Amino acid sequence: MTRAARSLLALLAATLACVAAGALPAAAAPVKTAHVAAELVSANTALVPGTTALLALRLDVAPGWHTYWRNPGESGLPTTLDWRLPPGYAAGAIEWPAPTRLPAGPLVNYGYVGEALHLVPITVPATAQIGSDVVLAARADWLVCRETCIPEGADLALTLPVAREAGADARWAAAIAAARAGLPRSLPAEWAATAQASGSTIALDLRPRAATADPGTLYFFANDSGRIEPSAPQPVAHEADGSYVVELAVSHELTGTFARLDGVLVAERGWAVDGGMTTAIALDVPVTGIAIAGPKPPPASSNASFAPGAATEDLSLPLALVFGFAGGLLLNLMPCVFPVLSLKALSLASAVGGDRRAARREGIAFGIGVLVAFAALGAAIDVFRTAGGGLGWGFQLQSPAFVATLAILFFVLALNLSGVFEFGTPLPSRAATWSHANRNVNSFATGVLAVAIASPCTAPFMGAALGYALTASTQATLGVFVALGIGMAFPYVALAWFPHWRRVLPRPGPWLLRLKQLLAFPLYATVAWLVWVLGAQVGNDGVMRIGIALVLVAFALWAWRNARTGARGTWTTVAAIGAIAGVIVAWPLVSGGAAPIAGRSEPVAAAHASGPWQNWSTARVAALVDEGRPVFVDFTAAWCITCQVNERLVLDDSRVRDAFANHGVALLRADWTRRDPAITEALADLGRTGVPVYVLYRKGYPPLVLPAVLRRAAILDALTS
Repeated sequence: MTRAARSLLALLAATLACVAAGALPAAAAPVKTAHVAAELVSANTALVPGTTALLALRLDVAPGWHTYWRNPGESGLPTTLDWRLPPGYAAGAIEWPAPTRLPAGPLVNYGYVGEALHLVPITVPATAQIGSDVVLAARADWLVCRETCIPEGADLALTLPVAREAGADARWAAAIAAARAGLPRSLPAEWAATAQASGSTIALDLRPRAATADPGTLYFFANDSGRIEPSAPQPVAHEADGSYVVELAVSHELTGTFARLDGVLVAERGWAVDGGMTTAIALDVPVTGIAIAGPKPPPASSNASFAPGAATEDLSLPLALVFGFAGGLLLNLMPCVFPVLSLKALSLASAVGGDRRAARREGIAFGIGVLVAFAALGAAIDVFRTAGGGLGWGFQLQSPAFVATLAILFFVLALNLSGVFEFGTPLPSRAATWSHANRNVNSFATGVLAVAIASPCTAPFMGAALGYALTASTQATLGVFVALGIGMAFPYVALAWFPHWRRVLPRPGPWLLRLKQLLAFPLYATVAWLVWVLGAQVGNDGVMRIGIALVLVAFALWAWRNARTGARGTWTTVAAIGAIAGVIVAWPLVSGGAAPIAGRSEPVAAAHASGPWQNWSTARVAALVDEGRPVFVDFTAAWCITCQVNERLVLDDSRVRDAFANHGVALLRADWTRRDPAITEALADLGRTGVPVYVLYRKGYPPLVLPAVLRRAAILDALTS
């Protein structure tokens, strides 16, 4: 085939592809979150001026997870769409498919599993220009749940052309038609439905036409929350005249007058309506009689779903050890551990293709360092507990001296990774080779450092294990801490012991230098965070002091590097002067002589005292609870990264703030940035040894401890239960 012929065929293929593409709407690929694939789809290939187009929000939920209906039931949040349409276009309300019951322990929620199409009509203006392309965009937000609930969302868009006629989209027309056919049907004209209230129950009487086949089990889903109690049974009586009477329990949260019963009645086998079958009938009937709020479910039903794990007093030592191992393993995934473990990742990458025995020794040394550090923490906590004092998880970061020292150490390590200096000449030859000759000692020190910086975080399972260790014998306490260490060190020891697992990494080369420089930035970020923690502890003067010290340290290390190529004696002297000056400036911090400065920078809790958050005290909690007000307490610390993430993403969320205000919740913040025996004791009473801890106090109920990895849905569910 000649070149001209090949070019002609290529041009023809491109033309056909363009024509084929023009016959379909330009849809973006589905947006995939951790548990849901979301997209906007259309029943037709084009928009026709002056008509109503039918779009759908398609949510494809991962197995085992679910999203929620317009009324989520006893917990959860409905899916929402915030449209951004061109002028003249308008979006209608979501047309909800009939939900399914989603039992969660004693609770019952309403929602969807698998794939769900949420239909939305879009009004196209008569002035829409033929031949133009229109972008229909929306922000979709949903709550996806299994044992835990995760708020997710996506910005979605669908581009459709404007045409005089619109054909069916072969990809989605059938699915959307099926979803539309499955929507709840209006009550047939020949049927009758009544609702009779009698105290805290409502009798829904449905009278289908004659000769209706048995529809099977019936269940009524109220369109709005606070009307029908979701978890209450709904007994059904089949009367002799062919009617069905469904007994519904009025919600304990009923407010105002219950004037109409509107919702969806779902039948297991369905009804024959207009020549077809339907499983859902939409009802909106007046309620005769007077309905009153039903009894509130027992406290166990509201508290059970929020327990973060087994209660501390219910744990046995073997189970606490298992929780400790699992918590240590998951601790590697917490944000505060990443910077130090980046050093270990660099070491593993450098070891690809190296001495197998040396790699194993380094892995074991790292594991021993982790175990020794955990055992030391456990011993220190046990000694102070025996002496009548109190230390909690992460106590070392309550010391400004420790924070300042750690900031300087991480800054030096980051500069080393960035290539500002190397541990080489002009050091004496023995010192220059010390680091290389003592890789096992370096690995041991890295393990100790990893535990020191990991302690601000609390991973899942750790809370219960540490709570058990706090009240157990010395041997059990040390056992739990060693189990934490084994869990944390396990992945790295395994990678060092089985080098073939590292074969997925390329052999050392130029890429390793770039990786080394890249891994410096998590350390720089950690330094910035530690400086912020120090500011919360000792004030703005402390921030200025540590800042100047870091500049002097960087200058000294830069001068040290110049000693390699310049006048060695001169540059070495300059480096020594810079280092000494840095020590002098930082000494009031590392010696423990610095103290909070009144009027300059108060600790975190005081900084948040303005607005809705007030400082915590046990007396204030007791007084507010006695008044009948619910109290939400945030046990936090400036050095706790998880605390800060929860605050920014959840506690500062507008919907959470509005929920607190609507329920009259008093907000208290217990700042543990510096050691506070009262807070330590309060945490111990809750079976916890570290932060974050979030507790809801209500009169007549035990304290409700929410998960450490806080979700907006957990707070909203707690407030409405």
